[in-house]
Amino acid sequence: MTNVHKILNDPVYGFITLPDPLIFQLLEHPFFQRLRRITQLGLSYLVYPGAYHTRFHHALGAMHLMMSAVEILKRKGHEITREEERAVCIGILLHDIGHGPFSHALEKSIVEDIHHERLSLLFMEELNRQFDGQLTMAIEIFKGEYPKRFLHQLISSQLDMDRLDYLRRDSFYTGVSEGKINSERLLTMLNVSDDQLVVEAKGIYSVEKFIIARRLMYWQVYLHKTVLSAEFLLMMILKRAREIHTRGGSIFGSSALRNFLCQEVSLAQFEEDPQWLYHFSRLDDFDILGAVKEWCHHRDEMLSALSHRLIDRKLLGIEVYNEPISNEYQEEIRKKTRDFFGFQQGEERYLVFVDSIANHAYDPRKDSILLLNKDGSTVDIAEAADQLNISALSHTVRRYFICYPKEIRNT
Repeated sequence: MTNVHKILNDPVYGFITLPDPLIFQLLEHPFFQRLRRITQLGLSYLVYPGAYHTRFHHALGAMHLMMSAVEILKRKGHEITREEERAVCIGILLHDIGHGPFSHALEKSIVEDIHHERLSLLFMEELNRQFDGQLTMAIEIFKGEYPKRFLHQLISSQLDMDRLDYLRRDSFYTGVSEGKINSERLLTMLNVSDDQLVVEAKGIYSVEKFIIARRLMYWQVYLHKTVLSAEFLLMMILKRAREIHTRGGSIFGSSALRNFLCQEVSLAQFEEDPQWLYHFSRLDDFDILGAVKEWCHHRDEMLSALSHRLIDRKLLGIEVYNEPISNEYQEEIRKKTRDFFGFQQGEERYLVFVDSIANHAYDPRKDSILLLNKDGSTVDIAEAADQLNISALSHTVRRYFICYPKEIRNT
């Protein structure tokens, strides 16, 4: 290999250097290149016009932060071998490789109950086979099975390189300044104590800001009510398309999409037959959006109407509440929808639906963010913070919503 130490220009961090020939080969692999065609924030660009960045961007950014974190920990006297450094960089580079297009809508419609983390691991195992076992250590770290537990925490914890990058990157591309965090300061404060990733106590305020920024980004971006309306609408479009196929109707779609649209595929099939992984690796945003554009002209009136709503951004109305929505109000909305459109009982299910969302900015029961005091003791951030809201943010906030056609509001 020649000229493998590539330098890429990233709008968030500036120049990013690929540190290893193997990492360069992984980046060039079709499995990873697919991430260029999958947006990081799904349909959020319908609310934030700049949010067109991809999972490819995010993976590179997270790897860049990982390289910085490893260098800082090494300077503080913690032994990380060159092989471990390469492995943890590979682990974070590939941590999202199992994401499909518009993941949340996909996982609730045509690739049901198959979590992207499990697919990421299957992709890594297949790449390990192709690269003659060179990803074995990376997989062990990714799964939390490697002896140095703090390396896994750099990939997956409540203060990992994944979260540090996506908060800063998503804030940059959406323009939501509340999500902006000082990732350099947080990285500088990282340390290791008793094989646990910790933050030096003087970094407490940076950690507080990180937790609050994550909470605000969830309400303002990831769980924005218009984004929810769009994602659930896409989910209903895919469900309707599958129903049409099940009834024997004709449905347009690329071969990559039809592999999953026209049959139910289980996680066991992915695990037993590698061919399904290759089918999935061909599926991206273009397959979904191209099909929805074509379905605007489908002879099935419901599929056509749903598709037009998404393509033309004529989204469903949404109401969000702090308490569960009463059955009486749900039925009132359904009846109004049936009356307005002339639907039979049950036909309104594609236009009226109820669900809930949860925001959990910090969960000390899972993987605490520990502060390292000068005397070597550690304490949970929720106990040490002088802002009462950090403790409050450790509780799950759940909200309930109902989507329905805006046309019925004045009926």
